[in-house]
Amino acid sequence: MRIGVDIGGTFTDFVVEADGQLQAHKLLSTPDDPSRALLQGLQQWVGSGAEAWERLAHGSTVATNAILQRRGARIAFITTRGFRDLLFLGRQNRPQLYAIHPQLPPPLLSRERCFEVSGRLDHRGEVITTLDENELSHILDELAQLSLDAIAICLLFSYVNPGHERRIKELILARDFVEPWQVVLSSEVLPEFREYERASTVALEAYVRPAVHHYLTQLDRELPDEADLWMMRSDGGVLHAENIREQAIHTALSGPAAGVIGARFVAQKAGFEKIITLDMGGTSTDVSLCDGGLTPRPQTEIDGLPLRLRTLDIETIGAGGGSIARVDAGGALRVGPESAGADPGPMIYGMGGEQPTVSDANAILGRLGDDQRLGGNLRLDNSLARRGFVPLAERLNLTIEEAAIGVLAVANANIDRSLRRVSVARGYDPREFTLMAFGGAGPLHACDVADRLAMPSVLIPATPGVLCALGLIVADVQLDFSQSVLQFSGPERMNRINELLSQLRARAEAVCVKEKLDEAPQFHAYLDVRYQGQAHELTIDFSEDYEEAFHAEHEREYGHALRDREIEIVNLRLRAIGAVRKPELPYREVLSVSQPRPMRTEVASAGQTMAHHWREDLIPGSRFVGPALVLQNDCTTYVAPGWEARVDGYHNLILERLS
Repeated sequence: MRIGVDIGGTFTDFVVEADGQLQAHKLLSTPDDPSRALLQGLQQWVGSGAEAWERLAHGSTVATNAILQRRGARIAFITTRGFRDLLFLGRQNRPQLYAIHPQLPPPLLSRERCFEVSGRLDHRGEVITTLDENELSHILDELAQLSLDAIAICLLFSYVNPGHERRIKELILARDFVEPWQVVLSSEVLPEFREYERASTVALEAYVRPAVHHYLTQLDRELPDEADLWMMRSDGGVLHAENIREQAIHTALSGPAAGVIGARFVAQKAGFEKIITLDMGGTSTDVSLCDGGLTPRPQTEIDGLPLRLRTLDIETIGAGGGSIARVDAGGALRVGPESAGADPGPMIYGMGGEQPTVSDANAILGRLGDDQRLGGNLRLDNSLARRGFVPLAERLNLTIEEAAIGVLAVANANIDRSLRRVSVARGYDPREFTLMAFGGAGPLHACDVADRLAMPSVLIPATPGVLCALGLIVADVQLDFSQSVLQFSGPERMNRINELLSQLRARAEAVCVKEKLDEAPQFHAYLDVRYQGQAHELTIDFSEDYEEAFHAEHEREYGHALRDREIEIVNLRLRAIGAVRKPELPYREVLSVSQPRPMRTEVASAGQTMAHHWREDLIPGSRFVGPALVLQNDCTTYVAPGWEARVDGYHNLILERLS
């Protein structure tokens, strides 16, 4: 038995694979304690007999919430003398170019908890000034009085020579006021150059590690002893929970990554290689582009703080089913990023919500049925949405239906912009891709969003509301290792690269042994490369002919190549992938085309006649045209006018624009 659990802002989703069968379930999340919904669902649908559990894979928002809410650990920061203000100075980038008073994110710690110690390395890692242990002793005296949860250490050029960082850790542990896992070294978290990004990443790791550590400890107490817990990482791989304790920041974007993994798995089975994912839940919308494979990103930001770790290229915006609609001071209609979340949720949930949301707008327009039960338990009450929309409609001087149409138009425009950022802004034509819509609200908005981008087709998986949880089951074990090189052309360059690659391979093989992989891992090497004088680099596959590969990638990305410019190798990367057994998706041959009879037909907004189909009644070969609703426990699909729906052999719903 394998189990995937995705904890979202509104719902906690479960997919259980047992005896070759997949079962999907949903529960309302418990924001005050995310593990409560997880444990409740396991008890309800899996039971206590964990001896048959093969793996429990889990995506967590603990690290993300700790950063966004500034409720992380009490940390201190130790760096090289002269660099005490590194985290505060940053790169002096302006998030808004013309803002006179730019709003910068609040720091993770105060300046009083930043310390500098004498001792200096040069860019080759050779010692210029020895580490001043007497000075460090006075710093440790002060740290011992601060009741710290974690200590981050980031010294200049420690990615080349970690000796000083390791010595500081030894002296800290000798004082016995923190545990080994509470001391975080930049040479272990990110052995790469760019001191600010390295410092920011190690500070983030220290900031979230205690919260993730305590969360996993709590789960260990509550779960059966036989349960084998794995965690999703932000790059789309999973890692054993014991190893994630010291790689906590890798879980910060794990939820959206699981959705992309699940989407690509289902899309490939259905024969779609080029997809743009639209994962719209109750709180946010995540979009990503897959052009035959996953798209990585070398660096991202969390609440404005740089995180120099490889993640999937995912754009996230505050536009979900629970996003709140309001009129701003200038009289303009705004939707999100504030969300009604799981408690009290949208007004139609009947749990005390009093502010109009995107889900309420869909209900007013007849796109959510009164008889529908979300997750099989939560009954919707559309009358609450109509009453609650009255104040908003009056402020806009519109009817209730017109206000609802406006709310959806604003929400879809926000989603449209995010889709363009992962496609058009990166040189891709969205008309060549299929929109893969999932999440509890994604299929409701898919046709309208696809129309905006002239995308010809939409793919809705069989269980769209729990696809992130399915992604957790199919995700491979993935480990990443890196080392800065910073080397120009020369006769000894490849010898040096191969030597470093052998060292990374040895490290990777040692970690893979601890991961207890089902199969021997596969190793893939990459290079971060740039032209001389450039500030940023591109990642390409490692090969003897990497120079030509870099020229070609630079031309694809930027429209030109500088073939007479010297090339610099910045970083060497190694990825170890341990493939997991993938479940078999149910398949039936499409023998004939049939026109299904709707379970009922209703008059929706503006006198529009809407057919209602129950998803389980549709069989491979079923075909019908919009406007129509397809209802199921985990979500609702809206087939807009001018679109035709058909069901393939995997029970996916494929929507195509009529010519």
